Order: sequence, then C-alpha cells, then structure tokens
Amino acid sequence: MRDGVNNKMCRSRVLLSGWLLIVVQLLCVEAVPISMDKTKVKEPEQKAEDAPANVDTGLHYDRYLREVIDFLEKDQHFREKLHNTDMEDIKQGKLAKELDFVSHHVRTKLDELKRQEVNRLRTLIKAKQDLEGGNDIAVDHQALLKQFEYLNHMNPHTFEVDDLDRLIKSATNDLENYDKERHEEFKRYEMMKEHDRREHLKTLDEEDRRREEEHYEEMRKKHADHPKVNHPGSQNQLKEVWEEADGLDPEDFDPKTFFNLHDTNGDGFFDEQELEALFTKELEKIYDPTNEEDDMVEMEEERLRMREHVMNEVDSNKDRLVSLDEFLVATKKKEFLEPDSWETLEQNQAYTEEEMREFEEHLAQQEQDLNQKAFDLQKQREELERQQEQLNAQKMELQQAVEHMERLKTQKVEPPPEVHVEGNAVPELHGVNGQLPPDHNAIPQDHDPAFQDQQHAPQEHHEGQNQDLSQQGLPQTHQDLPPGHQQVAQDQHAMP
Repeated sequence: MRDGVNNKMCRSRVLLSGWLLIVVQLLCVEAVPISMDKTKVKEPEQKAEDAPANVDTGLHYDRYLREVIDFLEKDQHFREKLHNTDMEDIKQGKLAKELDFVSHHVRTKLDELKRQEVNRLRTLIKAKQDLEGGNDIAVDHQALLKQFEYLNHMNPHTFEVDDLDRLIKSATNDLENYDKERHEEFKRYEMMKEHDRREHLKTLDEEDRRREEEHYEEMRKKHADHPKVNHPGSQNQLKEVWEEADGLDPEDFDPKTFFNLHDTNGDGFFDEQELEALFTKELEKIYDPTNEEDDMVEMEEERLRMREHVMNEVDSNKDRLVSLDEFLVATKKKEFLEPDSWETLEQNQAYTEEEMREFEEHLAQQEQDLNQKAFDLQKQREELERQQEQLNAQKMELQQAVEHMERLKTQKVEPPPEVHVEGNAVPELHGVNGQLPPDHNAIPQDHDPAFQDQQHAPQEHHEGQNQDLSQQGLPQTHQDLPPGHQQVAQDQHAMP
C-alpha cells in the first residue's frame, strides 16, 4: 500500500502531465487496493511489470516536452510546489516561476535540452530549405525560429522561466485544438475517398458503372448490418466490458471496482488511452479488418469520437483526465442509466454535399494549376533543348577551327631561295665607304666550302688550270703579278 506522501506525489505529477496530455514514468507502481469480493473475481495471471510507456501527444515537440517534465519532477522543491498548485495557477504560469528555485543540476540539464531542441529546429529549417531548392540563399535562423512559440528563440542557450511558461501554454493550446484538427483531417479523407470513387465511375462504360454502383450499395448495407452499439460510457457499455473482458457477473457491477480494474497504471485517473481501451468491444461489432466493407481508418476515428464524447460528459474540470470522483458522479446521471442511442459514422456522415462540392472545385483548381505548371515546365525544357543545340553547334565550330589551326602548324615552311655563286667569285658585300659591316666576321678558310674544294681537288686539275691561265697570258700566282699588285693580292687573301 502506498503511504500518504507517495500518494500525493503521484497525484501532483498527474496534474501536470494531464494538463499537457503527457503520461510520464510514474513514481509509484503498486496497485491501489480495492474493496471487492475475491470469490467472484478471477485472479489475473502474474506478469512482469513493465514501466508505463510515455504517450506520444502528437506534437512535433513531444520529445522535448516529455524530457523537460521528467527532469523537473526530479527536483524536490518543484514537486512540492506542484502539489500545492492548482490547475488554474498552472495555466496562468505561476508554476513556471518556481523554476528559479530548482537545483543547479536540473537547470544545467534543462539548458542542454533546450540547446539540443534549437539545433534540431535549425536542422529542420535547413532540410526544408534544401528540399525547396534554396541552397544558395542565406538562412535567417533567428527569424525562422520565431514561428516556434514553445521556446524563447532569442536565448538559444539557457532554459529560463519564460521557456517553461511558453512550453506549458503552447502545449495546452495545441492539445485543445488537436481534436478539431483531427476532425478536419478525417473529413478530407472521407471526401477524397468519395471523389476517387466518382472519378473511377467516369472511366467505366454504362454496364460496368451500373455493376460498380450496385456493389458499392451492397457493401454499405453489409457494413451497416451489425449488432447494436452501446452508448460510450453508459452503464450498458461498461457492464459489457465488465462481463466479457473482466469475466465478472454483470449483476455484481460496481463502478468503483470497475474504475480500479481499468486504471491500468494505478494513478487514480482515467487518461485518454485508458478510456479508448474501454471501447474495443463496441468497435469489434462494427469493424473487421478482414471485411472488404470495413475501413480501419474509420474504426480509429470511431474510437476517438467515443473517447472525446466521454471526456466532454465526465471530465468536469477539463484537465483531460477522469478522476475517480468524476467517474462516480457520472455513473449517477440519467445519461449513464438511460442513454440515447449512439450514431456511428455511417449514420453521421462527416461532410455535407456543399462541402463535397467545394472540395471537388478545389481539387479541380489544383489540377488546373498543376497542368499549367507542367505546360510551363515543358516550354522551359524545349527552350533549354534549343539553347543546348546552339551551344553544341558553336562547340563543333570551335573544335573545327582548333583542328584547322593545328594542321597549319604541322605543315613545313618552304625554305628561302638559294644564292648561287659561280666559280670562286665572292658575293659582293656592301659596307660603308667600301668597308665591311662592323658585325661581319671573317670566315675561316677551313670552313669555306670553296676553299676546301680547292684543297681536295686532284693535282691534275690544278695543273690544268695553270696551263690554261698561261695560255691566256694571265699570271698563275701572285708572284707573277706585276709589282704593286702583289700587295693587293695578299690583301685579298687576307680579306675575309
């Protein structure tokens, strides 16, 4: 049995987690003692106790929310203040001010959690930008973080009172709107399903369309042909669970005993998940996953509708939890003893024909916009292909020009015309005032081709030349020259 202190801790913890729709690890795991006739109750099989799993709230910051709550509850001062704070004070932010008095270790851990959450949001922002093709655009993280109201983005490093206040208010507001958003989402699901059915009929010929319509009506009637569904939360509905699920005599039904049997985590409250578990027997009357006519998405919506209805009727303080006192008060009402019939989804269509018409018009407009975008993209593609063809042609011309220039480089350049010198004549060299150019260098005789030919010519050839010269009356050597010409001849031999 729990002692008084532990029992208060359990209740204070549930107050906060209930307001935020968070089921966290309970401090106490022993069962609450109940008064009942043990001779009429079947002993459940002993099973190893598992720690209660945290319930996902569906919020995109669910993990951050749960971790903050977990660490705050580890601080003794905060837990005591939570015990003495009512729900209205929590909603107004008075509990958040107690953050200044928690231990340094808890504050340090909360700082770390906040930094991790800010980094997670920045990663999400960057990923979204990459998907939208904005890789080259600078990201203003501070401006984008402003949309996440559950934390103070101006201080991304430390967890302060304002952060806890924001977290509580944001979670409260988001969870209050959860059911409303769920209704709209389910309505869109139902309208899309009907739209697809109508569009499919348009593709059929008259005979196939008639058979399809007949099959559709047959499935609708088959789905509606089910046992009576008890009003959720009524005496008849709970007695059926008492008898079939608990194996107890319906004549011995006791509301308090029933509550304690189905308060599975033993915290003294029915949370939303524990309530939804009570409707399984009713849902099995309507839905069978093996039947073509039964839609499992509709089954889950039916379960949520039942839970929402019971919460609205029984949860008097609107903390999204049903206490034992609230439950016992509800069992004394006329609605519990003599309930109205429960209208299932097939009896209560999720949308009107006007809403269906507007939905199809919206889809038609979306299709038109998509077709226009597809047309624009096709035109852009054609233009890009045309530009690519032009680029390819220019590239080909440039390549041909380069190849032509390479061919010109590889061709041989024609040599300059040769200068023919007859006999031993020395080409005339022109200088200034009869002098040779300053840069003219003497050519050694051993490098002069004409001189070398003369040195290597046969002796007979030289003798023949001398004889010819004598016959012509010309001097054969410079010794035979007249006086005054010998020096000239010597000078000519010395002349380069």
